[in-house]
Amino acid sequence: MSVFSQSFSPCGRFLAAGNNYGQIALFSLSAALSPDASALNQKPVLTFTAHEGPVFCLLSTDVHLLSSGNGEISAWSWSELIKKNVKPVWTRRPNYRSSLEIPEINAMTLNPRDDTLIVGGGDNNVHILDLEQGVFKAVLQGHTDYIHCLSVRERDNEILSGGEDGAVRVWDTRTGRSAHCIEVYKYEMCARPQFGKWISCVTTDSDWMLCGGGPALSLWHLRSLSPTSVFPLTGCQRQAVFYQDMVLTVGGSSAHIDVFTNPSYRAFSLRF
Repeated sequence: MSVFSQSFSPCGRFLAAGNNYGQIALFSLSAALSPDASALNQKPVLTFTAHEGPVFCLLSTDVHLLSSGNGEISAWSWSELIKKNVKPVWTRRPNYRSSLEIPEINAMTLNPRDDTLIVGGGDNNVHILDLEQGVFKAVLQGHTDYIHCLSVRERDNEILSGGEDGAVRVWDTRTGRSAHCIEVYKYEMCARPQFGKWISCVTTDSDWMLCGGGPALSLWHLRSLSPTSVFPLTGCQRQAVFYQDMVLTVGGSSAHIDVFTNPSYRAFSLRF
């Protein structure tokens, strides 16, 4: 079994995890993390089949757990799941070119500004779902290979997407067009040909972007579209986030989280 995705409940008391068999398991964190926890307390309080294929991504809203599989997204009520009632609130499928096309949906993120869900995956496109209306209202086309990661730059009405093609695209949500295409692997300070050109993680904070994967994890100034720093990490980073005045990143071959207060100084590592 491989766990592909995780998400916390809005109340913070439960953790959902999705696996390669299409199942979602719900864990009670208060029970599992109790000083008196037994092996039974660390088992799921609920397990159910959400998709026919793997659960590639999980994401929580204030009321729903969103799950993505091969070509579809389903919403589950958190309040019902906690009561062990399993029934999707809705299931939506992006507007693919062919009814025979069922690419995986690798990434999801929310845009609070207009109450939309941004999804990307194996068809190389970014799809935008209007959560209020329940319909897909736009398709952003430009990547030449499948999409691994997404981020919203809310203040500037922009979406960032990173893919297997080695590009980070910056999309203007007002026009639906790619405003910028940053081919990270072409920058000498970021390039690592031995690992490839794919982008596995991208995140933003105001005028700054973190991205990495095959290329080294790097910090970019978005207004100048230029890399300012490269983090001294040897492996391929899978996730990176800004947190207060720090950068947290995980990936590579070691089971730990690296915490940086600036790109050249690793403050500490959290090992599993």
